[in-house]
Amino acid sequence: MQPQILLLKEGTDTSQGKPQLISNINACQSIVDAVRTTLGPRGMDKLIVDSNGKATISNDGATIMKLLDIVHPAAKTLVDIAKSQDAEVGDGTTSVVLLAGEILKQLKGYVEEGVHPRILIKAIRKSLQLCMEKINEMAVHIEKQSEDDQQRALLEKCAATALSSKLIHQQKDFFAKMVVDAVLSLDDLLPLNMIGIKKVSGGSLEESQLVAGVAFKKTFSYAGFEMAPKSYNNCKIALLNIELELKAERDNAEIRVDNVKEYQKVVDAEWQILYKKLNKIHESGANVVLSKLPIGDVATQYFADRDMFCAGRLPEEDLRRTLKACGGAVMTTANDINASVLGQCEYFEERQIGSERFNIFQGCPNARTCTLILRGGAEQFLEETERSLHDAIMIVRRTIKHDSVVAGK
Repeated sequence: MQPQILLLKEGTDTSQGKPQLISNINACQSIVDAVRTTLGPRGMDKLIVDSNGKATISNDGATIMKLLDIVHPAAKTLVDIAKSQDAEVGDGTTSVVLLAGEILKQLKGYVEEGVHPRILIKAIRKSLQLCMEKINEMAVHIEKQSEDDQQRALLEKCAATALSSKLIHQQKDFFAKMVVDAVLSLDDLLPLNMIGIKKVSGGSLEESQLVAGVAFKKTFSYAGFEMAPKSYNNCKIALLNIELELKAERDNAEIRVDNVKEYQKVVDAEWQILYKKLNKIHESGANVVLSKLPIGDVATQYFADRDMFCAGRLPEEDLRRTLKACGGAVMTTANDINASVLGQCEYFEERQIGSERFNIFQGCPNARTCTLILRGGAEQFLEETERSLHDAIMIVRRTIKHDSVVAGK
């Protein structure tokens, strides 16, 4: 008797044919039913609690699909559909999931009757072709040379449409203008990472503002920062990836000294290294010092005495955006710092917004960038507002890049 050859891992399900197809369709159907109620202006939000106990309230299809812990492999394809729609278009994530589910529902009867999947796929491809022809027929083409006011009005309508089914639909006119201003303030390539979104709890939604430049929350500060100036005209910015503080020895190093003088020499050497770095930074002519790593109390005091502003522990994305907008280079050593590696901007100030202090750089010469500062109540509400604005921003970008729009019903 021939021995049995195991090709697949034990416990592998190898079901196939009609029952498996119907099982796949049913799994997709149950996912569709979970997100169906979020669609449209009267759609309801979902409250999803993950395994860590973090609650998320959202109306965004892609966000809900990511948070659902889906195990069924066929149903997972719906998550991928939502993700690709979110990355490519930005809005309509719930719609694509529902549309896919509805097509599968219509095909289920044919599968039960024994129609071969190849024939069904051929039919779907044919229907896709007909849909594309019809959409192109209905599309309204935008003349690129048309007046700016007309184009702006159209972009605002697109943004307002994207926001009409969101949590902030009552303020859609206010946010539509802000989103269009944000996208139009960018360079020709419309890079999404040059629009920063910051959230400040408290205040009303109407207190949200658009800053034409880079803005980020004030980072952790040591004593001495109060003495530093809070605004500069034509400022020079040093961008660093250097730790400017005295550190305790990390490794198990051992230094044996037999008298106090020797010990003093070790301490003095440490201070000298720090002061050498600080002198180099000061001599380069920088007014504002930003570092990804901590800037300690000695350095903060040193800079404040010389009318320089400093901020340490800056998030990577903010440092990158400042680098792109203001120019210069991120330095990992203080030895090579000179005027040629400093960034520049026309105006810098530290401003109080709600309960937070913000560092704002305006008039950046290298790349055009902007920051949306959102105000509102609860943290979850602000997170949902950010997701809604992301959708609207994506739609406005897409409308500018492509020259036709199809009106929805």
